[in-house]
Amino acid sequence: MKMIQKCLPLIFAVFLTACGSDDSGTPETNLNLAVIGEWELVEVNISSSQDIDQDGSSSTNLLDEVDCITGTLTLNSDLTWSLTQSGISITAITNDQFFAQCNSNITGSGTWVGSSTQVTFSGSSVLGTLQINSDDRLTNNVGEDLPGIRGYVYRRQ
Repeated sequence: MKMIQKCLPLIFAVFLTACGSDDSGTPETNLNLAVIGEWELVEVNISSSQDIDQDGSSSTNLLDEVDCITGTLTLNSDLTWSLTQSGISITAITNDQFFAQCNSNITGSGTWVGSSTQVTFSGSSVLGTLQINSDDRLTNNVGEDLPGIRGYVYRRQ
C-alpha cells in the first residue's frame, strides 16, 4: 500500500504534464507567408528555341519573341489569389518551326497555401502547384513539348 501511495504522485505528475494548454486539437501548419504579393510573368518557356518574331535571334522564352504576352499573379494575405495572363496559341509551321500569338486573357482565382518549397492553388483550375525557386521566383512546370509550354516563371514585383 505504501508503494502505491509513493507512486501515485509520480503517476499524477506524468498525466498532468502530458496534457498541455497549448493542445488545440488542430495540426500545426507551416504556412509560408513570404510569398504574399504581386508576381509578374517573366518567362514562358518552350522546349526548343524559336525565332517567332524573325529578328534573327532564337529563344526558348516566348516573352523574348512575342510582345503581347503579359501576366500578373497576386497572392493576398487572406490566402486568396487572382491571375490575369495572356492566353497563348502555338501552331506548328514546318521543319520544327512554330508560330505563337496571344489570344484572349486567362483569368483565375481561389485560395492558396504555401510551404517552404511550393505554393498550391485551389479554386480555378488554371494553376495547380508552383515551385518556389528563390525569394523572388515561382515556377509552374507544365512539362510539355512544342506546341505545348514547358513552364511559366513569375518574379516578385
